[in-house]
Amino acid sequence: MAFAGARHRGAVGVGTLAALTLVVVCGSPIFADWVNSNTTGATAGGLFFRTLAWPHWSFDGGAPARDLLAQDLKAILVVVLIAAFLTLVAGAELGRIRGGFAAFILGWTACIFAGALAGFVAALFSAQIALHVALVWATAGASYGFLAGWIIGLAQLIARRS
Repeated sequence: MAFAGARHRGAVGVGTLAALTLVVVCGSPIFADWVNSNTTGATAGGLFFRTLAWPHWSFDGGAPARDLLAQDLKAILVVVLIAAFLTLVAGAELGRIRGGFAAFILGWTACIFAGALAGFVAALFSAQIALHVALVWATAGASYGFLAGWIIGLAQLIARRS
């Protein structure tokens, strides 16, 4: 089994750091409150900002404990799963296809799959546990990955080129 080189590990680290930054900044209660009070889902910008705030985390004591756990778990899982997907395919991806486009697509798709899986798993811990709710959360996670994943892909592209 061949290990990924330093360039691959560095790109995985940069992609993970980009994901962590997105979740910490855009998932913060301050950003989520700003988005909810200043945007609507009927505009492109509003939809984009609301989707970026999807993996929001909170310490709100007014919500049920299971929902708080599910929200925080969702935010943690997004970052952990992006790191896992990037690590799993980093060496194999560039072993066959070289170039920046492959790195960009890898980062983007890792974010889509991580968002969907994080949403599905986190929904199982929410107060409204049901398969329908888990599928709705997974769909929202995939949407998050689709709209925010290009940022992770861009980070991968830049890290692989340098």
